[in-house]
Amino acid sequence: MKSCIRLLCLLLCVPMWVSAQNQPSISPEKLETLKQELVTEIDKNAKFTQEMIDMVFSFGELGFQETETSKYLTDILKKNGFRIEYGISGVPTAWIAKWGTGKPLIAVGSDIDCIPKASQKPGVAYHDPVIEGAPGHGEGHNSGVPLNITSVLALKKIMEREKIPGTLMLWPGVAEEQLGTKAFYIRDGYFKDVDACIFTHVDDNLAVSWGDAGYNGMISVKFTFEGQAAHAAGAPWRGKSALDAVELMNIGWNFKREHLEPTQRSHYVIVDGGDQPNVVPSKASVWYYFRERTYPKIKSLYDAGIKIANGAAMMTDTKMTYEVMGSAWPGHFNKPIAETMYENIKRVGLPTWTEADQMLAKASQKEMNAPKITGLDTKLDTLGKPVTFSLGGGSDDIADISWSLPTVVLRYPSNMPGLPGHHWSNAIAMATPIAHKGATAGAKAEALTLLDMLTKPEIITQAWEYYNKEQTKETKYTPLISDKDKPAIHLNEKIMAQYRPQMKKYYYDPTKYKSYLEQLGIKYPVLRDDQKAAIQSESKAAEASGNSPKNP
Repeated sequence: MKSCIRLLCLLLCVPMWVSAQNQPSISPEKLETLKQELVTEIDKNAKFTQEMIDMVFSFGELGFQETETSKYLTDILKKNGFRIEYGISGVPTAWIAKWGTGKPLIAVGSDIDCIPKASQKPGVAYHDPVIEGAPGHGEGHNSGVPLNITSVLALKKIMEREKIPGTLMLWPGVAEEQLGTKAFYIRDGYFKDVDACIFTHVDDNLAVSWGDAGYNGMISVKFTFEGQAAHAAGAPWRGKSALDAVELMNIGWNFKREHLEPTQRSHYVIVDGGDQPNVVPSKASVWYYFRERTYPKIKSLYDAGIKIANGAAMMTDTKMTYEVMGSAWPGHFNKPIAETMYENIKRVGLPTWTEADQMLAKASQKEMNAPKITGLDTKLDTLGKPVTFSLGGGSDDIADISWSLPTVVLRYPSNMPGLPGHHWSNAIAMATPIAHKGATAGAKAEALTLLDMLTKPEIITQAWEYYNKEQTKETKYTPLISDKDKPAIHLNEKIMAQYRPQMKKYYYDPTKYKSYLEQLGIKYPVLRDDQKAAIQSESKAAEASGNSPKNP
């Protein structure tokens, strides 16, 4: 009787689409032929990939304001037969695009937003903004959805011809830098029928990992204080300063840090500090990110922040309210899908970097005082395993997807090692041959993995077994957002309104120029004389010592 109950539980946990008779009969030899065809097709579409990457780079849109980016990408998908659902979770720039019929339903996603004040001319190894102070792709989110589109369009041709059942679902991470949307997608049911998810993120190698990724989860909260205005010189005793409350909250939190675990990360910006010095600020706001390694610890930081904010309000006789702006769980990723993907990564390998690519990378690393001046990676990473110890760090809301269904993150080599992140220097490579070749390699690894998942039902069966028996055996996903919280779609409106008119002048025009580099008049790569001299000197020294690196 007990064995029957266990069998019933397993059947309920594993997606019911898995059935041999529903899958096409594809021999290993046939599958190998199809994989070779996929790789060839993606190589043929390298120019198309380059155009998409350069176009999105030129838009340079901040979170929740990715209007040009979303329109451009969904127009491409619509022309290729995808069904588009716009404005999901009440976010104007969010969408879902589906093609195909039946199971499995596999989601393929990537982020699309950029970084404030990160405007940078591509291919230039020092600070040279397209527009001073404007936003730019200082992380590389311009490359992920173009990679996914390249991948799925190549796969779509094979699925149509070979009559391979399944549905592909493309979607963007909107406002990832604010951790602003993915938890809402989960809450609102957009992934409830999805069997697996592949997410792509820019990196400096071609890699995938499984298990605990070692980074922190997070909740983003804005605290607003309301007091009473008064003449700051004539009658300050009649005022109640909301700014005083903000400053007292920050002082309280900074004293609290001494008694927090080393895994926590917390940081804030004052987003409204009043209007002018001679008016007691009647309203002021401070925006916090609270990060930790587990849900209970994140919740503890959140509760402490509310308590300190209430204390600041009491001391200043002001009123305090707070608003959740976004959230993310710590990441945990799927072992069977990661292992399948890594076999395809080994097949694809890293791109062949040119001397120009390596010169740009080394010069950029020198410019940013990177710990090592090694240029671009020429050796594949190993399959990433679960961390055994971590002091925490950044956050990514793909984790909310990963705790809801089997998910992996494919990292692809479109950027350079050793840069600070969230910085103009991380935009240097992102509309150059480095980004283009890295995304093409990533598209191959993704398409090959998708084909495996569509034609080998045991992969997704095993993925759900890992999800149910290992990942969620003791840890259950509890959203950090409530049913009443809404995406903060107003964020970055003013910044984009300020810079978009100037940025439009620099949007990429592929009908006139082969690349964005050509449109900007950049002869790749651009280095200062001192950078050239330093790299040449190091190269000669390396050759003399016999340590000159060779590209495989």
